[in-house]
Amino acid sequence: MDRPPADIWKEFERNVVSHSAAHHIVAIAELLESRGYARVSDVAKTLNITRGSASLTLKALKQRGFVEEDENRFLRLSEVGESIARAILGKRVLIRRFFTNVLGVPEKTAEVDSCKIEHLVGTGTMRRLDHYLRFLESQDRAVQSFKEAWRSFSASIEEDAPEAPARSPAMGTDAQADLPIDA
Repeated sequence: MDRPPADIWKEFERNVVSHSAAHHIVAIAELLESRGYARVSDVAKTLNITRGSASLTLKALKQRGFVEEDENRFLRLSEVGESIARAILGKRVLIRRFFTNVLGVPEKTAEVDSCKIEHLVGTGTMRRLDHYLRFLESQDRAVQSFKEAWRSFSASIEEDAPEAPARSPAMGTDAQADLPIDA
């Protein structure tokens, strides 16, 4: 490791956009896709936040060149903004696919959890995850044997403790597992 573990948290500051900004960019992309237009009020409604809150974040995104607004107050993503939206949505799909198809996480949980991490994971890591998923989806005999072994192992763990999720010591206690980051 190049840096001491105490410095790793600083990597979050190097992300191109924050979690909130990522949601604003994706909301604009999805509104443009579904309606053909996006306004500040549409973004606020989509994200279930106040118009003022949306306006503040969008102002910062406009200053950074990710979002543009025309004279009629319609929003669009710049080329860089579109690239960010595509990357975030692509990561979300891959992570959700891994959670549901490989780990067997319920769809709703997979959606929420993929949203939590989609903008934090690096492109190189996502490329490796994509390769791994392609490998697991192949018809290779070794892969099929591995998947069967995984299903058996996973089922045996579930049978041991059907009333509660299995936890390793590294996962902490049930009370710690779902704490919000800022707690």
